[in-house]
Amino acid sequence: MQRGTLILEDGSEFAGFVFGATTNTTGEVVFQTGMVGYPESLTDPSYCGEILVLTFPLIGNYGVPDEKAVDEFGILRWVESNKIYASALIVSSYTEQYSHWNAVESLASWLKKHNVPGLYGIDTRMLTKKLREHGTMLGKIVMEGTDPKSIAFQDQNKSNLVAQVSLPKPRIYNPTGKLSIACIDCGLKMNQLRILCQLDAKVTVFPWNYPVKQEEYDGLFLSNGPGDPQTQCPDTITTIKSWINSEIVKPVFGICLGHQLMALAAGMKTAKLKYGNRGHNQV
Repeated sequence: MQRGTLILEDGSEFAGFVFGATTNTTGEVVFQTGMVGYPESLTDPSYCGEILVLTFPLIGNYGVPDEKAVDEFGILRWVESNKIYASALIVSSYTEQYSHWNAVESLASWLKKHNVPGLYGIDTRMLTKKLREHGTMLGKIVMEGTDPKSIAFQDQNKSNLVAQVSLPKPRIYNPTGKLSIACIDCGLKMNQLRILCQLDAKVTVFPWNYPVKQEEYDGLFLSNGPGDPQTQCPDTITTIKSWINSEIVKPVFGICLGHQLMALAAGMKTAKLKYGNRGHNQV
């Protein structure tokens, strides 16, 4: 049985067993408090470059659904994007045996297919308390037999994560919808897109740095996403300013990163939380 260790930047070590891919990795270590929803969390672009710790103790018992299944709008039905964006997964107890009407494979096989490592047998309660008290920290997962010094800590937030997760060119969903909504993809989740289409909106999804013209749409939707809004999205902020400063008043709605970008466009500042609100965390 392959062993691996999570090492935090303060020197703390958490040894466990590997499931999924047997590869070394690095990232920002964050915790998520949901009892269910690991397929959605792992494919959420907001977790790009992060080592995800699940606080619920038993993970894997309902397997993984078909990641390629789509709904009537051509939107992925069971996952939030077309790949796993988290760098790794940390759990207390993992079970390979699963039972669910919608499952097609185990969590371990899915992680392995996407070359993402997981660790189980970790004291996630202690790890979560450390992150809660000291704040989010960088970490690295090192496979047994690898020199930990050969794997450097990497702060993914120093790169433009939004550019990594945004779609490359515009795409239209529900072309016969009554309202025409422009959506800037900074890390869009499929369920956000689905809800807009279910409300009979024609949704045109644009790359993060695309100059969206206000005259052509009834409203602007700004998605969630990863990284620091102050340093990586100047083009997006310019587009938002053109909408909110226009004499023509049209609604602008932002979620998560999109909300922060709206604040920056309005002249305010943002600051990183000690640890973010992920899953069922209370603000």
